[in-house]
Amino acid sequence: MPMLPAESYRLEGISPKAYEHPADRAATAALAAIPHLDTVVRKISELGYERALRASYLGSSVKLGPDQLPEVFAEHGRAYHTLDVEPVPDLYLAQHPIANALTIGAGKPIVVVQSSMIGLLDSAQLRVVFAHEAAHTLSDHNLYRTALLILTRLLSTAPLPFGLLPIGPVLLEWSRAGELTCDRAAALVTRDPMSVCRTLMVIAAGAEASRLNLDAFMRQGQEYREGGRGLARLSRLLMDMGATHPMPVRRIHELMEWVRSGDYDRIISGEYMRRGEPVEPLAEASDAVDHYTERFRAAFVETGKSVAETGQQLAEWLRKRASDARADAEAAFDDDFDFDQEVAEDRDDADA
Repeated sequence: MPMLPAESYRLEGISPKAYEHPADRAATAALAAIPHLDTVVRKISELGYERALRASYLGSSVKLGPDQLPEVFAEHGRAYHTLDVEPVPDLYLAQHPIANALTIGAGKPIVVVQSSMIGLLDSAQLRVVFAHEAAHTLSDHNLYRTALLILTRLLSTAPLPFGLLPIGPVLLEWSRAGELTCDRAAALVTRDPMSVCRTLMVIAAGAEASRLNLDAFMRQGQEYREGGRGLARLSRLLMDMGATHPMPVRRIHELMEWVRSGDYDRIISGEYMRRGEPVEPLAEASDAVDHYTERFRAAFVETGKSVAETGQQLAEWLRKRASDARADAEAAFDDDFDFDQEVAEDRDDADA
């Protein structure tokens, strides 16, 4: 297919179901089947955690736009235009040594890109990153992704009670599945699957693409997937379990398998599911959904807690953490007030 000007290329009304990875579809359906989990995740926003997270980025980052790194902002907007997503979220640049980008906020999302990403990637590779983030918004991943980010931060200061331990692994497994969907979307937006592979390689290495060999990296991906037995495979499984993203070499393998299936070319040519079109029931009620549902439920059962009880406990834990944070803030305010009052009294004495 001939390359079109980026501004004129648009996948009008495309549904994320058109390119959704089966693991993402299954894991999301399994999450929805867990009683109380959705309520608990929404409780995170209700108690102010999402608002605090958003404020931390707004206060310590630089908002990009037509008058602030306009070339970067243009790539961001182009990704949403191509996927036909509106409105375009605000974009912020934050200082961080690790190349990364994220979208936070369930209702009104914002996109944050780390400074090292801007220094490392060229415009084509940034287009991949922004397309990937736009796909998270189109797929409605942001509620659970924001909850996972907040829980990760909370756990750095206070461990979860034992009965709540399954929450983290369940959300992490869902997160890894969603990344595979968004890699597909990035290939569609850029119309260049190899650019997605190249970008993953550059981010993994932290070195410019001109200094790296993409063919060698793709062979490495094949070796990672097929090589090793027993302990080696178990070690890979354990590494995957603690990560929010699948290993980069696995991601390129999954992406190229999908491209070779013919679905990529079909969608590029304009043949794809639109938003609002009915979804085939069999596409949702698959063996994979049953697998994830039982796997997620088993994680809770093994701790001796029912899913419903675990959800209620998590809500209480979140409420207590929020209450403790408010108490600390009020105590700090009282200390400041007392100090100011003492200063005023000393000044009055001096004047007398």
